[in-house]
Amino acid sequence: MIDLTALLGQIAGTVFNVVYLGLIVGTIVVIILDNRNPVKTLAWVLVLIFLPIIGLVLYFFFGRSQRHERMISRKGYNSLLKKPMLEYMAQTSTIIPEDYSRLISLFQHTNQSFPFDGNRLESFTTGEAMLEALLREIQKATHHIHVEFYIFEDDPIGRLVRDALIQKAREGIEVRVLYDDVGCWHVPNRFFETMREAGIEVRSFLKVRFPLFTSKMNYRNHRKLVIIDGRVGFVGGMNVAERYIRGVEWGVWRDTHLLIAGKAVHGLQTAFLLDWYFVDRTLLTKAVYFPKTVTEGTALAQIVTSEPVGEWKEIMQGLAMAIYRAKKYFYIQTPYFLPTETILVALQTAALAGVDIRLMLPWRADSRLTHLATCSYLADMLHAGVKVYFYRKGFLHSKLMVSDDQMSTIGSTNMDFRSFEHNFEVNAFIYDTEFALQMREVFLHDQRDCEQLHLKHWEKRPPSRKMLESFVRLLSPLL
Repeated sequence: MIDLTALLGQIAGTVFNVVYLGLIVGTIVVIILDNRNPVKTLAWVLVLIFLPIIGLVLYFFFGRSQRHERMISRKGYNSLLKKPMLEYMAQTSTIIPEDYSRLISLFQHTNQSFPFDGNRLESFTTGEAMLEALLREIQKATHHIHVEFYIFEDDPIGRLVRDALIQKAREGIEVRVLYDDVGCWHVPNRFFETMREAGIEVRSFLKVRFPLFTSKMNYRNHRKLVIIDGRVGFVGGMNVAERYIRGVEWGVWRDTHLLIAGKAVHGLQTAFLLDWYFVDRTLLTKAVYFPKTVTEGTALAQIVTSEPVGEWKEIMQGLAMAIYRAKKYFYIQTPYFLPTETILVALQTAALAGVDIRLMLPWRADSRLTHLATCSYLADMLHAGVKVYFYRKGFLHSKLMVSDDQMSTIGSTNMDFRSFEHNFEVNAFIYDTEFALQMREVFLHDQRDCEQLHLKHWEKRPPSRKMLESFVRLLSPLL
């Protein structure tokens, strides 16, 4: 007599295996047909083959590409760009540096980023200096304050900035706050509710909740922006948190931020309003958000954004071009170094051609996995002649690059797969000799607190350490 229970169990088991295998094979086919970077494609395929269950979960949450989607309609985008474009076209005496004309054109064509002249710049290398300037400018606001941070901590510094914004909202100033949902996961809802109750418009970016969890987990808004009255703006690597002032247990928290006064603030405003539309579906294009600005200084600047949606990888492409065109030097500060093949080859090529390429990294990072993966790339750099420095004074979180006493860039972009391909990022590209010389001095000053890495010593690392680094490197596109 046939055991019906056993038979049904066998059928169920067979169906499960067929469906499970179909999911694995189907997911691999989807990944291959997506025509991504071969390295990233191979990484996902290997994860799915050797860790199928974990791989499916990881791909469901983190892996699916949305690069071909649009954040906003073409009509809405053109409406948002209308006033910055008119301001750009009204410039009559802008001098475009010949050495960077192609880079500037690249950003214009791929990112609609306009080069604005007449900007005043002020850089900050400590949290105290940045916080003081931020609070000072907030107090000056007469119409609106737009704030966007990846992390907004509920700590003494976060509450200090929050209370300053609340005070301005009570004075009748328009205040809008945008924070990243994952970056602020651990922040109590009450922190943001207090702002809402005071009349501040607060939104979270790509809120992650079931059943909408999926790839929203992977695409985070890493930008740090503040725009006040459309005339003064902040951009850089600093979030709103106490650690940017108090540091970490092993030393200071070294970061770089930038104040811009002048026409280039229109670029910061455009970036914020585009993100605001993305989460609020409200398109703010009134002239009051793009006021007529006067010449504040002498610097030429472009505000460049990149995101995981859209056609191009603007910041990565621009950095690759800037590295290739460097003639004398290209200095880099970044907390994480997990470069795409494009950036890796550009750095090696420039170094082999005799350009002084210097890469400054933290000796100790805030993520063990990313630091291990970072270390796996350093032998490749050293072999090509890149000078590598480990910052020993604390944690280096700065995203500063400077080249040939002419071009510098400060922003939120790390030199890693996540910033180049998954995050919403923003950088200010500055074409100004005086400012580039200041940033070069900042780099050289930090270099005094560094230990230079030499190939012969680096290669003496224990084999077990090298193996661990190499294994984690396979996951670089996913970190």
